Amino acid sequence: MSTSPGARLRGGGARPRRGRLRVLGDMLLAVVVLGLLALVVARLDEGAAIRIEGGASVVDGDTLVIAGERVRLRGLDAPELDQTCRRDGSDYPCGREARKALAELIGARPVECVGRRRDRYGRLLADCRAERTELARAQVVAGWAVAYGDYDKEEAMARDRGQGLWAGEFDRPKDWREMRGGAAEDEHVRGWAVVEWLRAILGFP
Repeated sequence: MSTSPGARLRGGGARPRRGRLRVLGDMLLAVVVLGLLALVVARLDEGAAIRIEGGASVVDGDTLVIAGERVRLRGLDAPELDQTCRRDGSDYPCGREARKALAELIGARPVECVGRRRDRYGRLLADCRAERTELARAQVVAGWAVAYGDYDKEEAMARDRGQGLWAGEFDRPKDWREMRGGAAEDEHVRGWAVVEWLRAILGFP
């Protein structure tokens, strides 16, 4: 059966209609994405950076107290204070060694910290410096902490040189805590505030 020119035009006219619907769908998706980004930016603005500066008391190899505020160094994980490791065939208190290393690193210098969020224990997760020394990076380079969302290259450097913990055998602090029934803690990746917000919006734990 022959098809009239008019029918071909009607058949061909359906394609632009689908194309227009697709364009409208893409525009709607773009609006939704922009709206989500705007909400993320607003949320981040609400969590404006907290700055703390002053003399620091060293709690353990990755935790300080400055002006009454407990601060957790971001991006690394040091042995727990009562954790032991092995070196030269004997156990030694690596948690206390890590605390001593951080205290010596700071010395009498004031410490400045900048953070945006808190961990499950209410500590401010922050990047801290004593003058020009980046404390977290220096602890990992010295081998008294391991990478925990950052400083992977520094950890590799310490491991290759046999620095600190790497001079012997040890359980990663995360594994040591889990073996003793401690609560799990997410690694401190940059931009984690956005991830947390999306998890909350989507209903993930």
